[in-house]
Amino acid sequence: MLTVDFGRLPVGPGTRVLDLGCGAGRHAFEVLRRGADVVAFDMDAKELEGVATMFTAMDKAGEVPPGATARTVTGDALDMPFEDASFDRVIAAEVLEHIPDDMAAMREILRVLKPGGRAAVTVPSFLPERICWALDEAYHTAPGGHVRIYTLAELSAKLKSVGFEVGPHHHAHGLHAPYWWIKCAVGVNNDDHPLAKAYHEILVWDIMKRPAVTRIAEAVLNPLIGKSVVLYVRKPA
Repeated sequence: MLTVDFGRLPVGPGTRVLDLGCGAGRHAFEVLRRGADVVAFDMDAKELEGVATMFTAMDKAGEVPPGATARTVTGDALDMPFEDASFDRVIAAEVLEHIPDDMAAMREILRVLKPGGRAAVTVPSFLPERICWALDEAYHTAPGGHVRIYTLAELSAKLKSVGFEVGPHHHAHGLHAPYWWIKCAVGVNNDDHPLAKAYHEILVWDIMKRPAVTRIAEAVLNPLIGKSVVLYVRKPA
């Protein structure tokens, strides 16, 4: 399930991409499939073990185009172990809302991007996130959880203030917001609740089958209740 639109953040052979806070690696895998060189970066070493295993499996399955490379790096988003101007693209998907000093992380993204390089920054959308916070305190108070709710205006202003040129945006995952509202209503850690399980099965079916009816529904819902907002920015040349 991708949040970033690679039509708006083009990657391919010869492009060096940092997937910042890569988590389980969903965007890193897509970058590699497109033939780019990807660095999957996260502070969770255990999670990165699974990402590295998947990179190896993709290579053995012939899913990696000739010349494309992938590696994992463990570290802190506030002090990344990369030289200035190291990457053509940076993806920061659902990361900044976890970081107390989010503007320090934004400055690091700017630092490691090459002049003219582009980044895709995604965070939870204001309205769906605000409802989740209201329904269940545990949703945002767990260790490592969300520390803020962004408005699009705030996110844009912060990125602009550290030196980015702010470009277009869109919303994603309109079908996923109701799932998280259900989760928060029944207890965010209550994965066995029948309603939460049933909706989760629908989402898995949608991800696997991509039927036209749900694609149309999500396109309609995204601008209204899209779970994530995606903002595309550029480092001035």
